[in-house]
Amino acid sequence: MLPSEEKFTLNLQELVDELSAYPLQFDRAGYGESGPNPKRSRTSFYGFEHETSHIAQQVFDETTLRSLKQYYNQLLFYYSRNDKTREALNLFVCLCRSGLPIEGPTMSCVLKVCASSFDGLMGRKVHCQCIKSGFLKDVSVGTALVDMYMKNEAVRDGRRVFDEMEERNVVSWTSLLAGYSSNGFNNHALELFCKMRVEGCMPNQYTVSTVIGALTDEGTTEIGFQIHTMVIKNGFETITSVCNSLINMYSKLGMLRDARTIFDSIENKDSISWNSMITGQVTNGQDLTALEIFYHMQFAGVKLTYMTFVSIIKSCASLKKLGFLRQLHCRTMKSGFSTDQSITTTLMTAYLKCKEIDYAFDLLSSMRGGQNVVSWTAMINGYLQNGRTKHAVNLFSEMRKVGVRPNDFTYSTILKVQNAVYISQIHAEVIKANYEKSSSVGTALLVGYVKIGNLDDAVKVFDLIEAKDIIAWSAMVAGYAQTGETEEAVKIFLQLVKEGIKPNEFTFSSIINACASPTASVEQGKQFHASAIKMRLDNALCVSSALVTMYAKRGNIESAHEVFKRQGERDLVSWNSMISGYAQHGHANKALEVFEKMKNQNLEVDSITFIGVISACTHAGLVDEGQSYFNMMVNDHLITPTMEHYSCMVDLYSRAGLLDKAMDIINGMLFPPSATVWRTLLAGCRVHRNIELGKLAAEKLILLQPQHSAAYVLLSNMYAAAGKWQERANVRKLMEKQRVKKEAGYSWIEVKNKTYSFLAGDLSHPLSDRIYSKLADLNSRLKDAGYQPDTNYVLHDVEDEHKEAFLTQHSERLAIAFGLIATAPEVPIQIVKNLRVCGDCHNFIKLTSLIEQRYIVVRDSNRFHHFKGGLCTCGDYW
Repeated sequence: MLPSEEKFTLNLQELVDELSAYPLQFDRAGYGESGPNPKRSRTSFYGFEHETSHIAQQVFDETTLRSLKQYYNQLLFYYSRNDKTREALNLFVCLCRSGLPIEGPTMSCVLKVCASSFDGLMGRKVHCQCIKSGFLKDVSVGTALVDMYMKNEAVRDGRRVFDEMEERNVVSWTSLLAGYSSNGFNNHALELFCKMRVEGCMPNQYTVSTVIGALTDEGTTEIGFQIHTMVIKNGFETITSVCNSLINMYSKLGMLRDARTIFDSIENKDSISWNSMITGQVTNGQDLTALEIFYHMQFAGVKLTYMTFVSIIKSCASLKKLGFLRQLHCRTMKSGFSTDQSITTTLMTAYLKCKEIDYAFDLLSSMRGGQNVVSWTAMINGYLQNGRTKHAVNLFSEMRKVGVRPNDFTYSTILKVQNAVYISQIHAEVIKANYEKSSSVGTALLVGYVKIGNLDDAVKVFDLIEAKDIIAWSAMVAGYAQTGETEEAVKIFLQLVKEGIKPNEFTFSSIINACASPTASVEQGKQFHASAIKMRLDNALCVSSALVTMYAKRGNIESAHEVFKRQGERDLVSWNSMISGYAQHGHANKALEVFEKMKNQNLEVDSITFIGVISACTHAGLVDEGQSYFNMMVNDHLITPTMEHYSCMVDLYSRAGLLDKAMDIINGMLFPPSATVWRTLLAGCRVHRNIELGKLAAEKLILLQPQHSAAYVLLSNMYAAAGKWQERANVRKLMEKQRVKKEAGYSWIEVKNKTYSFLAGDLSHPLSDRIYSKLADLNSRLKDAGYQPDTNYVLHDVEDEHKEAFLTQHSERLAIAFGLIATAPEVPIQIVKNLRVCGDCHNFIKLTSLIEQRYIVVRDSNRFHHFKGGLCTCGDYW
């Protein structure tokens, strides 16, 4: 280096160091803060003091203009490359004050500094300087401006600069595409990519990588294949960065084989290649494969990075590999990541998943001043996931005491606490923190209110969310589904589609669950199934499991079985739904076959599985088998019986007439019997006419539910069946005294997407004349076939001919008669009844299915009855 050059470098460095003591000051809200004496020299555009300008001038006078320009550019580029943002901007201000001519590369460099530092205000001022100096025609300056605006989330300004550029090159297009993609406008990015090609600008490797990234976020498979084809045509398939983007795309689309093919084809794999493969496997739940790739990565001598550790630690957490997790913890310390907050937080989360809760808390404590809102939130979430709700609440309070402000993720996490008072308190805090309109916090509030049964407040929260994402919409649909409000759930679903929101698998799962409600239209579930098929979401596990449940609950057990059979993957919900479905439809043997398959495949079973299995035995009268499965649950699977299990066992014995055994179960319970248990016993006493025990059960039931009509009605009917009319009258008087009203018996039938309801003796239907005419015709034909009405089911003290008239006007008969005259012969008739179907109506429907050659399905309060050819799937045992 020449002496003069050395002197210049030193002087320029000294100048910049001195300028650093005078932070930048703009007229209003410029870059930097006030200098040592803000009262001096405020007339300059850049706000530098006159003395500072004088010093700069002296130094610049010491060398030639050409050398000066050369060296200040070198130093500026040096600052830019080394992320010395403040020094770079200070130097640029000095140059502007010096009066020296500024070239395009200098402007481009400064704009890159503004982009990397996310300083949009300084970037706009540089933009003004570009306009004054006439640099907008320079393609590199224009491109840098586009990039600066895009990185500062000013998408419209970036697009306006791009549109005003007289000349554009592939770098300009790539900056615009990357900007749209990074700001979440992936569809616009894809449209621009097509426009770019139409205008004849050929993409380079960076353009292709950007577009692949946009496709990855959008989840567009078909266009992804097209881009991959273009990559091969243009010879980019050997470029590592492009291959890394393809690996990432295929991994996020769940196409791991294609990702592996790309990975294996890369000759010069870098750390990003390996990390992309590991991350892809972890994201798709292939944790063992991720560990295998991690092993090969070390064997290949590739340096482990921050991203490597984050991904592989998550994999260990999923596999609950505590020993290996500890080894990885040691490895991170040896690799110099012991103080990295992100890795420490990831380790803490992993230990929490491995149930090492106290050690995880020690990690949080060891972070000392490094604790941030992310680490606190992770610990709170860990406590909640491990059932330590009180610890989570206390830690949330402690977090605020030490001055860490909760963010949207913190509030979303703590709102998992299912306590009405606490949720209201957090809601108030959310409002104060101005997070109520946040999509994530709003959705968490919504879900919290739904879980505690407060749907009104859930709706209010939903309406306040400004930018509703698909998670918020799906949560609202799920909320209505859980409360059985099918119509409202459907309205929300249609509204989200109307607003251009694309439903995902969870949305379909929620709306299909809503269609499983008894009040839902039979055809609605089928329509949503068709929509899921069109959107290729029907094979998603949560959707297919919901379909199995929906079809089983809506009386179409064959369709439920078809969906179950086609499932490539099944979760516990699918298996349980199939077992319960077969049980409810009278196919006990099939339900037990499904359970045996689960056992043979060593699949996990839970308490709900055994409720379905014991129910199957109950509906088929398989007493010994039911007892055996109950013992298996307790002794082999170590599942503690719940109230539902005891209720099933009482039902099992009561239906079979083993009322003493039913009482033994009740007396052996570890907690007081619920109303359901006593109601089940009372129903068995009515069927088997055990008046004394029935009276006891009724008294217990009335104590628990004094305003519920079930106990009074069952006891009254039991007295009536035994001919004890005075006792029956006394029960009726007690009902009147307690102001208890008997639940009316309703039957519903859906015809041409419209639901019709019938009461006993109903005359309100427009086709009443034809309905009763059809019933009279049926009664005549059935009597010719040998049918005799069983008047024992008429629990009124009247003459036999009046009893027969009562029977002919039961609501289910009216609904069936309407179905026969309103539907085509090949259409199955499906009836829903809110009460148990009586024995005489059961015989009537069996014979009707025979003489009318119709398939009739009746869903009463206990189960499904499938009538065909004079037979019922219940085998007359219900």
